[in-house]
Amino acid sequence: MRISSSLARLRVMNQFTPTQLRELLVIRPQDVTEGMAAVLAVRSQRTVVLDLTSMEIAQAQRTADFVSGGVRAVDGEEHRLGVHVFLFTPAGVQVTLN
Repeated sequence: MRISSSLARLRVMNQFTPTQLRELLVIRPQDVTEGMAAVLAVRSQRTVVLDLTSMEIAQAQRTADFVSGGVRAVDGEEHRLGVHVFLFTPAGVQVTLN
């Protein structure tokens, strides 16, 4: 699966708490409203992988737009890992993709 190869090359580092182990939450929403869980998680300083591969294209686009806007509103960042797979991080998290 594409996400596993992308995650294998991904390094996430929180600059504020480098010694703490942080949780990586994977969310696979079935509809747009479930995207709110990703926004709330990033707002709570958790890193989120949003996997939209099981959604119809139009719904996946709406969900990605919704989550992207919500995450940016809380000063988070977005990184594309695949066609419909995104990484959302809270402020202060450095991401290096090789």
